[in-house]
Amino acid sequence: MPRYEYRCRSCGTSFELNRPMAESSAPATCPDGHDDTVKLLSAVAVGGTAKSSPSPAPSGGGGCCGGGCCG
Repeated sequence: MPRYEYRCRSCGTSFELNRPMAESSAPATCPDGHDDTVKLLSAVAVGGTAKSSPSPAPSGGGGCCGGGCCG
């Protein structure tokens, strides 16, 4: 079940709740009992390694500054 982070606007407490995705936007009450809360945007970091060789960097021409479209 996904975990969502919320912040209470009344007391400033941040807290997390495990709830189904369908309830992610439903109102949440802070641990101190306040109802004025907002769901925070969470950043997700995913690590790993590439299995293929890196692509070569483009060379010459094209692109905004290489193609003369910058004025």
